Amino acid sequence: MSALTLIDRMREDMQLRGLAPRSQKSYLDAVKSLAKFCGRPPTELETLTEEELRAFFLHLVTERRAARGTVTIYRGGIRFLVETTLKRTWPVLDLVRPAKRHALPVVLTIDELRQVLAQVRDLRVRMCLTVIYSCGLRLTEGSGLLTADVDRGRMVVRVRAGKGGRDRYVPLAERTLTLLREYWRAYGRLLLQQQWGHPPSRGPWLFPNRDGTGSIAPTTLQKTFTAVMRESGLTKHASIHTLRHSYATHLLEAGVHLRVIQVLLGHRSPQTTAIYTHITPSVTNAVHTTINTLMAPL
Repeated sequence: MSALTLIDRMREDMQLRGLAPRSQKSYLDAVKSLAKFCGRPPTELETLTEEELRAFFLHLVTERRAARGTVTIYRGGIRFLVETTLKRTWPVLDLVRPAKRHALPVVLTIDELRQVLAQVRDLRVRMCLTVIYSCGLRLTEGSGLLTADVDRGRMVVRVRAGKGGRDRYVPLAERTLTLLREYWRAYGRLLLQQQWGHPPSRGPWLFPNRDGTGSIAPTTLQKTFTAVMRESGLTKHASIHTLRHSYATHLLEAGVHLRVIQVLLGHRSPQTTAIYTHITPSVTNAVHTTINTLMAPL
């Protein structure tokens, strides 16, 4: 049996630690970027020095001007390599602290959502985006849904292994179920008409890929959403995650308690959910009404 490479050992370490597959991929991508910067294969990073690591992060921050999220992921992946797999302790990793930016999320109105979704021609993509909005899901949560996750008896959708590996249930709107039934019938007919060189099959996935061998790729959803946003003429810088922000904001505007929204979104901290109070017109209108009442007698 051949000896394990450094990357093999790091992959095994991440599996033992119980990191999610997506986190493992992000960490390995970070290590590969570091290796490329250092001019050596990822399997030969045992000779990595702290000075090289310092130069890499300076390059990220000062030359590439990488986003805070990118730097944070890179730091996490490289810290795992250095401290867990290589068993070294380097102070430079504690210096990497990208500044926090408290940006308010973009939100689409109901009319804007209808306008964008109506332009999606691919039946699977349109239905998947609709479910992502109506259930407040993250991109991978929506794309990876199974047909068994839709509980028509209880009118809920089970979200498996969300962020932090936590499961949760979210309400299933009657209109969403109606659309899903129409989608199941229409997509079944489409499978029978296609000539893809294999028996028509959707497998267990609610939104399968073209081959029926897995779920629809998140990149397929992202590319389509970017294209229809551009075609719609809307100037908002929206992404698929905007659908989740819009869901939370619309619930808050409708009077749903913030704690309930926190549970539905799967947020661990209420502070994460509290950001929506700053962008909801109904909240600011209520404040204006109160202030006007207080000021009236003066």
